[in-house]
Formats: sequence, C-alpha cells, structure tokens
Amino acid sequence: MRENGLADKPIAVTMGDPCGIGPEIVVKVFARMTEHPKAIVIGDAGSLDRACKSLGLLIAARAIAEPEAAQYRPGEIDVIQPGVSFPAAIPLGRVDARAGRAAHDYVVRAIELAMAGRVRAIVTAPLNKEAMHEAGITYPGHTEILADLGGAADVRMMLMNDELRVVLTTIHVRLRDVADLITPERVLVTIRLAHDAARRLGVARPRVAVAGLNPHAGEGGMFGREDIVGIAPAIAEARAEGIDASGPWPGDTVFMQARAGKFDIVVAQYHDQGLIPVKYLGIDQGVNVTLGLPFVRTSPDHGTAFDIAGKGVADATSLAAALRQAAAMTSAPGAASRGRRDATGNR
Repeated sequence: MRENGLADKPIAVTMGDPCGIGPEIVVKVFARMTEHPKAIVIGDAGSLDRACKSLGLLIAARAIAEPEAAQYRPGEIDVIQPGVSFPAAIPLGRVDARAGRAAHDYVVRAIELAMAGRVRAIVTAPLNKEAMHEAGITYPGHTEILADLGGAADVRMMLMNDELRVVLTTIHVRLRDVADLITPERVLVTIRLAHDAARRLGVARPRVAVAGLNPHAGEGGMFGREDIVGIAPAIAEARAEGIDASGPWPGDTVFMQARAGKFDIVVAQYHDQGLIPVKYLGIDQGVNVTLGLPFVRTSPDHGTAFDIAGKGVADATSLAAALRQAAAMTSAPGAASRGRRDATGNR
C-alpha cells in the first residue's frame, strides 16, 4: 500500500456507468460532502449536472484537469473528465457500449492517479459488465482491471459491513471451476490478506475463520477431499506464521459464529458463499474492499441498478460508507506497515 503520506491527497471517486445510478449516488454523496473527506470525481461533468438538476440539488460540476486543481468548494463537484463528454441523448437504464467504454476509462484514469500517488484512494461507483463487454473490454469486472493495471499478482475481494468481514479465495469464476482453484497456495494468500486487512481495520490479533468448500467442510472426506488437501494445509502454514487461523469450518454456520463475535474475519472459498451472508444483512452499509493492490480501493456493495436509474430513488448510503472506509484506511499513521509480511510471505 502507498497510503502513507497521502492523507492530504483527495480520494478519487469514479462515476461508474453513466447509464446507471452512478451519477445519482455520486451527486447525492457530494451534496453532503461536509460530512465526508475531500474527494474528486473521475467521470462526466454533464451526467453529474443532469443528475443534480433532476434531483433539485443546488450543486454543479466544476471541470478540472488534474487533482491538484481541486478546490472543494461548497456547491461544486471537482471533476476530471477523461475523453469527450458523454452524450445526453443516450437513455438511462440501458446497456450501451459507449457507457461501458466511458466507465472503463474513468477507472483507468483513477488507477493512473493512484499509482502516481496523486490521490490517496479510489472509490468506484458501479460499472456494468455487459456494457463493458459490448465495448470490446473483456475484463470480468472492476477487480480484474484494478489488479492488471495496478500490477498486483494476487488480489482478493473483501465485503464488509458493521457485522461481518468476508474475504473471497475465488471471485468471478464459474462454480464448476472453483474446486480446482482451491489450492493450499491460493488459500494461504487469502488468509494472509484477510489477517492483514483486519489489522488495518484496527484488530490487534485477528481471529481468521476459514470456511470449508464442501458441505460440513467435507465431513472428513465423505463429501470430497478439497477441504483436506486444499484448505487444511494452508491453515496449518498460516498458524506456523503466527496467524490465528482456524478451520475449515462448515460454510453454513461459520458466518453466524463470526457475526456473534467468535471470529474477526472469514475466508470464504467462492463468490456466493461469501457474499450471500453479507448482502443478506443489507447492502445499504455494505462496502467492497480490494485487498492486495498497491493502493486502497473501496466500492459500494451493489450494481448499476438500471431498473431505477434516473428515477431519483437510488440509495447512496453504501457509496458514502465506501468513501468513509477509504478515508479510514488511508488516515491511520503507519497503517501500511502494520502487516508483518505481504501476501506471498515476503517481509
């Protein structure tokens, strides 16, 4: 992480897909920016102004070329706009390749600024994978773009709210491929990243619970050996490194135990295993954090919501929570050096 010394820099908020709820939730957050850390938007000034007008908000976009030109004045949103203005005639709530391209370009510009140390963190409003693919961009989602352009070999998704913290061993892969990816090496990286993330969040000695892959964590091999050969050795190695890791625990009870306070963070093995418990508790406060990047990235725990785009009813609570979390993760003195080693085991 490069956040040390960046506390005086702004947070870059990417606008997301212009046809989704991104512009609406961004302006709603910036309308109350006195309650949040200083931030700029990477997006489209026209889309933001139209959202402000439709919502009756007395704020407007102010175009800037570089983050250093931001003034953070009441009633203004400092906006860096990569490329040309997004056409006002394109209807909201629909998949459009032009919107997919624009959303991708916003993220790319934010990564460039983060890698150069000119912003302290990135907060991403939702993009639409189908729109991106129609534009010829084949990344499965935000996480893969960030990992590729951020030069990160191993990244993991952490979903968190006030009751649960969950890190995923595998992310955007089809379910039939998950078992082959549950290896001791991959699970160990996830445990390390989960441990370090919990420490960055203020837990002095994190208790890391590792969920099993199969029902009842394999029931001693009766329901498959992945838990024995792919997960248990990683837990043993993590414990040898001084990490308080335990498991594999049955996936149908481990999240309940974590919520009750027995564990500080849970390693889940695949996307829905980890995300369903967090989202069931409510997505309004949910925050997605990408672990393993050389900068902090957070995002709201929801998508582009095309069905309500432009209707003025989108809830900006999760985006506001993501912004606050990014600020918290880049403001604590020495936060970057709390972990004893990186995800691959290097000190």
